[in-house]
Amino acid sequence: MIGEKIKQLRKEQGLSISELAGRAGVAKSYLSSIERSIQKNPSIQFIEKISSVLGVSANDLIWENKSGQTGEELDDEWLAIVREAIKSGMTKEQLKEYIDFYKWRTQKKD
Repeated sequence: MIGEKIKQLRKEQGLSISELAGRAGVAKSYLSSIERSIQKNPSIQFIEKISSVLGVSANDLIWENKSGQTGEELDDEWLAIVREAIKSGMTKEQLKEYIDFYKWRTQKKD
């Protein structure tokens, strides 16, 4: 799903794979494998680099519902991650704290 969304946005903006990879500072071969769904689990760092160049949020690449609009549905991998967090005893508050920490850490690096 993420690969298809990246490819769609890239083409809408008239970028080649080489141009997007170069601007984002990622390997062209890796980007190609993501777009073709050979690689299905890109890192958050990869998603952030690509989304920045495409001018969308990382959430716009990650979240997609069945009608192709961004927003409401989680794919199976995200659901599995959330289920694992719940299974391990993580509360909603703890997850929110982790997200806030991650945002703070990311902002501090800039």
